[in-house]
Amino acid sequence: MSELRDLYQTVILDHYKKPRNYGRPEGADHEAEGVNPLCGDRVRVFARVDGDRLGAVGFEGSGCAISTAAASLMTQVVKGKTRPEIEALYQRYQDMVTGTGGVDPSLGKLEVLAGVREFPARVKCATLVWHALRAALEGRQQPVSTE
Repeated sequence: MSELRDLYQTVILDHYKKPRNYGRPEGADHEAEGVNPLCGDRVRVFARVDGDRLGAVGFEGSGCAISTAAASLMTQVVKGKTRPEIEALYQRYQDMVTGTGGVDPSLGKLEVLAGVREFPARVKCATLVWHALRAALEGRQQPVSTE
């Protein structure tokens, strides 16, 4: 179990130090801001919707290792998905990180964030970017908060 935890920490640190999909993708037509006032995380999510699929997604902002890694991993997983598929992923992810569901291998790369459930204060760091993506896709203009 210790080796698996070490691997997960390595993946999280890699995504924190070298976030994937950082920046505004070309042609982004949706965006929203997310704020975690307790931790100080701020993220802006950008998306381009092509037909019924998410054609491109990116993010900018600053935050802790968990929030940055969660944003990086999320952008990799949701690209090309439909809104219902993204919503289903969000729900399974939310259940996993809050501890209401088990570790879900169907989440793929996102599974590395399962350990967040052991630190309830960090759950908000791990879910902030998802709230911002959902707000962007719904066209909400006000920043979303984890509070």
